[in-house]
Amino acid sequence: MIRKINFLNVEKVYRGDGVQTSALNENNLSFDIGEFTSIIGPSGSGKSTLLSLLGTLDQPTNGKITYDGEEILKKRKNKIADFRFGEIGFIFQQFHLLPTLTAIENVLTPLFSRKVPYNKQQRAKEVLAQVGLEDKVNSLPSQLSGGQQQRVAIARAIVHKPSWLLADEPTGNLDSETGELIFELLKQLNQEEGCGVIFVTHDAALASKANRIITMKDGSVQSDQVGVSL
Repeated sequence: MIRKINFLNVEKVYRGDGVQTSALNENNLSFDIGEFTSIIGPSGSGKSTLLSLLGTLDQPTNGKITYDGEEILKKRKNKIADFRFGEIGFIFQQFHLLPTLTAIENVLTPLFSRKVPYNKQQRAKEVLAQVGLEDKVNSLPSQLSGGQQQRVAIARAIVHKPSWLLADEPTGNLDSETGELIFELLKQLNQEEGCGVIFVTHDAALASKANRIITMKDGSVQSDQVGVSL
């Protein structure tokens, strides 16, 4: 279990066609396991870039990111992938469910080529029940509402028991009431499972319910409020 993630002077610059775009300026941040953190800011503020770097989906241009003091991103790609599988679960605005697979089959996709010390089918059923979909195990995505599809995506993100859940606008395609329910589910997982949750959103009302709120603008952290009451 990774208990602490540190950003040390992390910068991300994209280059292409002779153009250089700074997505993240030099930022210093730390995240502790068990925190429920929201990251808020306008489009282009660097929120999603920050999340991609946290999740080892991208590399910083400058600076370093450590996971319990170790620079995982300096390892070989297969080692980074193994680390990501073991420690991190992703939830996105687009559900990315495979339309020809049932709910339980979609949840099982991260485990297809992995050896794990538990029964995969049983684990998938457990997490579907955990998100309130025990009666939708054999349903196709087309037979589910948007909120139910997002819950399948959340079950898929936690099936491998990650230390960290990274959510990029997971309520963006949902109505406000369903979005609130998804938010409460993530908060519940944080409290019951002890995983760190980092939640990117444009929704100030949702962001304000986290116990830590990071506000970003133009690639830089503008404020970092800790100890906000849930």
